Amino acid sequence: MGGDAAACGGAVVRVLVTGGGGFLGLALCRALQARGHSVTSVSRSRHAALDALGVPQRQGDLADRDATLHAFDGGFDAVLHNAAKAGVWGRHDDFHSANVIGTENVLAACRAHAIPRLVHTSTPSVTHRATRPVEGAGAEEVPYGEPFKSHYATTKAIAERAVLAANSDALFTVALRPRLIWGPGDTQILPRLVARARSGRVRLVGGGNNLVDTTYIDNAAQAHCDALEHLHAGAACAGKAYFISNGEPWPLREVLNGLLQAADAPIVRKSIPYGAAYVIGAVCEALWTLLPLRDDPPLTRFLAEQLSTPHWYSMAPAQRDFGYAPRVTMADGLQRLRHSLRA
Repeated sequence: MGGDAAACGGAVVRVLVTGGGGFLGLALCRALQARGHSVTSVSRSRHAALDALGVPQRQGDLADRDATLHAFDGGFDAVLHNAAKAGVWGRHDDFHSANVIGTENVLAACRAHAIPRLVHTSTPSVTHRATRPVEGAGAEEVPYGEPFKSHYATTKAIAERAVLAANSDALFTVALRPRLIWGPGDTQILPRLVARARSGRVRLVGGGNNLVDTTYIDNAAQAHCDALEHLHAGAACAGKAYFISNGEPWPLREVLNGLLQAADAPIVRKSIPYGAAYVIGAVCEALWTLLPLRDDPPLTRFLAEQLSTPHWYSMAPAQRDFGYAPRVTMADGLQRLRHSLRA
């Protein structure tokens, strides 16, 4: 078995990162390199940023079983499965293909090539319930949130369950649920938020006083590396899921305005009631289903619930089982983001 040659926690581990060219993927590659591990990426396209890091790249669609089996061949000791389709809108088949079939193929490839460790990037969205806020709980205390109003949450829940069920003496698995990752290099959430703020199209839902956790990008990468280096036979984290965040719940209003101020964008002051936001989300979903509209809808029912519900978590289980203690505070992260954007 590949893992017999390189134990975690000191020796060089040969790690395959799926989706290594994305926002979190790049951070994972950098963090693994900083800890002395050997890193290879597999994704559907080639990325110049990975070339700059000196990370070998393999191309392939994880929804293709044969391509995945080929990409995972090479004597790897571990896989960080980060690749996924995220978003609040889109075709169910696209989410299912990327998140469910892709993860099934990753598990099959790990078994076929005797890769003994798998760290899976999940999401707190798999536990979302509009009527049950999460306030200071660990993952073992919070059930899955069916039924979902989001294809992303639905398919990520299926994928996470498959990963945890696959934990065995031959394949040790763990699932991490980082909450709202942000920081330098973000090409998704922050650019959209800034664009909407500058056009006056951002609104808080229900006042924005609900406490939420978020995760600075370096902390998210750190958590994955910490989990990897503790994942072995008999590990406390094997077969379990963990919430990951900065461990600093802030009112959503302060989170959004902190990000906007770092980008020198107008802060959000206006708010709409939750009931109105939910109705608007339902109308948007109907319109985007009936009409050939390309952009994502400005609001959905799931997003209205997310924006108005408290979501903050206990980091005690992650600290206890694999030593995760976030190193970058919210304040320091916002300062780093501001300097990065101005540079």
